Amino acid sequence: MLTQFLEIFQGLYTLLVGDPLTSGARLALIALAFLLLYLGYRKTLEPLVIVPMGLGILAVNAGVLLLEAGQHGTLFVAPLANTTDQLMFNLQVDFLQPIYNFAFSNGLIACLVFIGIGAITDISYFMAKPVMSLLVAVFAELGTIAVLPIAIAMGLAPKEAAAIALIGGADGPMVLYGSIMLAKELFVPITIIAYLYLSLTYAVYPYLIKLLIPKRLQAVKMNTKDVRKTTAGQRFAFAIIIAGVLSLLFPVAAPLYASFFLGVAIREMNITRYVEFVSGPLLYGATFFLALTLGALLEASTILDPTVLKLLVLGMLAVLLSGIGGILGGLIIYKLSKGRFNPLVGVAGVSCLPTTAKVAQYAAFKANKTNIILPFAMGASVAGVITTSIIAGIYISAIGLIP
Repeated sequence: MLTQFLEIFQGLYTLLVGDPLTSGARLALIALAFLLLYLGYRKTLEPLVIVPMGLGILAVNAGVLLLEAGQHGTLFVAPLANTTDQLMFNLQVDFLQPIYNFAFSNGLIACLVFIGIGAITDISYFMAKPVMSLLVAVFAELGTIAVLPIAIAMGLAPKEAAAIALIGGADGPMVLYGSIMLAKELFVPITIIAYLYLSLTYAVYPYLIKLLIPKRLQAVKMNTKDVRKTTAGQRFAFAIIIAGVLSLLFPVAAPLYASFFLGVAIREMNITRYVEFVSGPLLYGATFFLALTLGALLEASTILDPTVLKLLVLGMLAVLLSGIGGILGGLIIYKLSKGRFNPLVGVAGVSCLPTTAKVAQYAAFKANKTNIILPFAMGASVAGVITTSIIAGIYISAIGLIP
């Protein structure tokens, strides 16, 4: 009688009668979802991503029901559906399946986000100090480069290692696109880990700054009058030339280059209706469904894969090493400039645009209330997008050819 009663509440019923390990994983993910939602509400983590992702994780792990032949499943998304009959069935049943099939599995969602990011990105600061910005960004790729051999040493295949190493670039859409191209079977955990860890840049990088940069160096003032002015025409020309060159060198990542620099070009042409659309509804709509669908993809079976533990460790290592690399680069440039460069700009070389630039500016402001380094930090962040896209192109083109 009790069993029949509980069958009415299938989420609870499947939790009680399911495999204990799977049920435990579901409970752990439900607890994680509540934690993420709380941290998103408090704005400790980025709410734009964490709140829809947390709701997706909560609902998909609570809302497990009985399907045909006694199998357990959800009505959210079936990422492994690959036959025509399966796809058509799930498209008519699972409410996020159309978004997954038509925007995730081909990388479209990443490109849509990149168009929006390009439209809110001012590249004038990068063009004003290109050598300095690129030098910082190269140092800030430490995690992207160093984690590749470490991941291979830990037993991951080269393609999987390259996909997880891209988290060091701290560029969510780039990680999503790269993992789909390199390790499609692991793109869900890799992308979720990426977005969770990128949210941690708000919380973790300030401690790296305190640990590695003395207070007196954080207070170093930079002369904003040294920033060379650029015209809209120059910025437009730069965007389309860079897009063309990168696409010529790494065609496999051309959709990303085209998307980001299309957003930049729209901004510089000042096509008001387009700017309003791509920087508003397109960017935030794509980000919303990206986060919600990623959350709904994080079922218990995903975290029970032993490979995921390695990914968790390697993802955190990549983000930390890139932050450390950026700071070390900032300290080196401080020395080379004879004290005229604030090493905080190094953190912004990690291309979590514009988060890391704001982290750097906030630390500079705390050290010196009259300190403004944001223009230089934004230049470094834009350079980080470029260097990360180049590394992604190299990984996809070179390592992606390995059978």
